Amino acid sequence: MSECSGNCSSCSSADCKDRDPILKQNAQSNIKKIYAVVSGKGGVGKSSVTCQIAAAMQKKGKNVAVLDADVTGPSVPKMFGIKDKAYAEDKLLLPAVSKNGTKIMSVNLLLETDETPVVWRGPVISGVIQQFFTEVKWGDVDYMFVDMPPGTGDVALTVFQNLKVDGIIVVTTPQDLVSMIVAKAVNMAKLMNIPIVGIVENMSYFECDDCGKKHFIFGESKIAEVAEKNGLAVLATLPIDPKTPGLADSGNIEDADSVLFTNVINALSE
Repeated sequence: MSECSGNCSSCSSADCKDRDPILKQNAQSNIKKIYAVVSGKGGVGKSSVTCQIAAAMQKKGKNVAVLDADVTGPSVPKMFGIKDKAYAEDKLLLPAVSKNGTKIMSVNLLLETDETPVVWRGPVISGVIQQFFTEVKWGDVDYMFVDMPPGTGDVALTVFQNLKVDGIIVVTTPQDLVSMIVAKAVNMAKLMNIPIVGIVENMSYFECDDCGKKHFIFGESKIAEVAEKNGLAVLATLPIDPKTPGLADSGNIEDADSVLFTNVINALSE
């Protein structure tokens, strides 16, 4: 540790005895399991997948929450149709609640408008993530899903070092970059000693309504060989479905087909 800068928010060491400790839950929260949904790059539909997994788990009768850790690009409230702003009660913020009961906390619930930009430096963003965990009245939560920003920067370090994450789900798409994207997520998980539940491949194919043939818009999927190389499970291969973006844009992501996420839910329930 002779090269330690004293800044835990920018350190990836999982073994440092002096790093920031795991955050404790407040007396009004009982979060049992925490899963982070990550991607090595942007544009793979990670937030949409996060929301659909949360909605699918909620339909199973579980108490579910989504912590929107993509502070500079928050989209979770819009997908769930949340328009009201968050407010405090007994010095704790109350999460927004979707029509099906999913609890949500996002910076967009605190901004003046949804279009207000978040122009903050890394340490400030990391502090907000910590506050979302410790200063929100989450109540009883069986599964909390953390929608992560793309990459392996400050937010990822904050979540993996300060929250007791039970596992991560990697979201990717069928492109030549997939091997590198997955490898980055796998290597970071190893550095932080966090298990990987598996991979979800989004935009895997398009199935024609007329002929039923599958068209691989982004090229043939390589997810099976990438998963085997990294010793991971393929949890789902999601089709390109024009209905899904429409449901997300209209705030009805909970109405998306949850059957596609059966293997994800089963893996998380083991």
